[in-house]
Amino acid sequence: MRLLFEGLREALRLLFSFNPDVWHASWLSLRVSLVAVAIAAVLGVPVALLIGRRPFRGKHVVVTVLNTLVALPTVVVGLLLYCLISHRGPLGMLDLLYSPTAMIAGQFILAVPIVAAITLPAIEHMDPMIVKTALTLGATRRQAAGRMLLEARFAIMASVVAAFGRVIGEVGCAYMVGGNIRGYTRTMSTTVAMETSKGEFGLAIALGIQLLLIAFLVNAILQYFQSKGGER
Repeated sequence: MRLLFEGLREALRLLFSFNPDVWHASWLSLRVSLVAVAIAAVLGVPVALLIGRRPFRGKHVVVTVLNTLVALPTVVVGLLLYCLISHRGPLGMLDLLYSPTAMIAGQFILAVPIVAAITLPAIEHMDPMIVKTALTLGATRRQAAGRMLLEARFAIMASVVAAFGRVIGEVGCAYMVGGNIRGYTRTMSTTVAMETSKGEFGLAIALGIQLLLIAFLVNAILQYFQSKGGER
């Protein structure tokens, strides 16, 4: 208990003294995760729309694969991405390894299935008359699809929030392709893992507190969107 209290005291000192390591890791984590989730939403929502609009042969298999990818281990994503962008990999000439861009790519891969899988049921259970009515009134197919997305907006928002909650605290992929370089690719989660292994609990607890606060905020937002969707 004494070790915990001493770590907590040091953590509060680091937070309120605006320690650069704490706040840089926090800002990088937020920036990487927000960019990755934004890009994932741009791809994941159309994928859900494409799968959910009408039945097709093999749809069950596609949905099963999509749901399986939701639980994709982060270290597996990190390994595959490392093999692709390392200097000996097919994309090595891009020089992406150990950069924030590589971390965004890894988190994007993790976030896309979550966005698509959570949005998909809302598309599938939508009243088909919405599209038929829109087309009857002269809307184009693109406008009808936009109407479907508008109806599914709460599920889409919930999927984005859930994806953000998944990637903001992941360690494996960020460590493997980011390299945990101080002042460049060191995030909250990788710093917590590293500092704990070194026995430096103050910085680890400070960042752990921030991660907990972010997790609480993310879950509060997710619950809000779920309750809004349930009222409809």
